[in-house]
Amino acid sequence: MALLTEEARAFIGTESEPFFACDAVEPGAVRRYAQAIMDPDPAYADAAAGARYGGAVAPPIYPTFMFRTPFGAPDTMTERADDPDYDGIVMGVGSGLPELPLHGLALLNGGAEIEFFAYARHGERVLQKSRYADIYERETKSGPMIFVIIETEFTTEAGQLLLRARKTIIRR
Repeated sequence: MALLTEEARAFIGTESEPFFACDAVEPGAVRRYAQAIMDPDPAYADAAAGARYGGAVAPPIYPTFMFRTPFGAPDTMTERADDPDYDGIVMGVGSGLPELPLHGLALLNGGAEIEFFAYARHGERVLQKSRYADIYERETKSGPMIFVIIETEFTTEAGQLLLRARKTIIRR
């Protein structure tokens, strides 16, 4: 039994508009993140220690964690509470991508690959732009699964590429 419809496949290549993280790279948030990943690199806190990068920097994949709902923004769960077709899974929407028509299918994290190009420096504003790179179905021992590949680029406001992430999401 096939799960993937042509309607869902039509989303391949769909891109989000670039959008900013709600906050710039902020020293306190960088400190908490560095403590959480147990990386005490002095370049994360001190401009002199990060001089070769142009000043204090954030850990390499920090930009991927900068995109959260800003204060006062609408809450998707509350907005859709009365929608009988809403299953609570909002995959891709946090990346600025439209919701895929895959309602009622469980969501599994299929992993991520990240290419690192440059450190984000304290005070910089970071943008992300995502696209549905591929959507395909595979038959497995436990039945059909849909694989959704989302590619996201993180850049500075000046256009410098920081990271390129390729996330795999499995729906079944």
